[in-house]
Amino acid sequence: MKYAVRYYTKTGHTKKLADAIANAVGVEAKSIDVPLEEDVDILFLGSAVYAAALDSNVKSFIEGINVNVGKVVSFSSAAILSGTYKQVKAVCDKKGIAVDSDEFFCKGQFKMIAKGRPNAQDEADAAEFAKKYL
Repeated sequence: MKYAVRYYTKTGHTKKLADAIANAVGVEAKSIDVPLEEDVDILFLGSAVYAAALDSNVKSFIEGINVNVGKVVSFSSAAILSGTYKQVKAVCDKKGIAVDSDEFFCKGQFKMIAKGRPNAQDEADAAEFAKKYL
């Protein structure tokens, strides 16, 4: 199986989760600024919720995928909402890319809400989540 990990973050929180997932599956986590250059069986795609929506940069990344992706596995963090799965799926559906129904989500700090999150336990949980795809 071929894996890739891409993420978008403004605060560094999603990068922490991306690095944990990448280490678990034996690849390097890369920003969505780095396009996929080869087919992958599983693309772990990390994003966060900004103003209750999936960031337009993530949408553009998905729309620009021009290799075969067997399945996207979404992971995210947010202080208030509970993930980006539905929004990622909507964009991927338009591209004909399957999205796994399971998503990794943890709280992410925003001002004083969820202070210190994601934390070391969240990172460990993200790694365990990723291992089930090995």
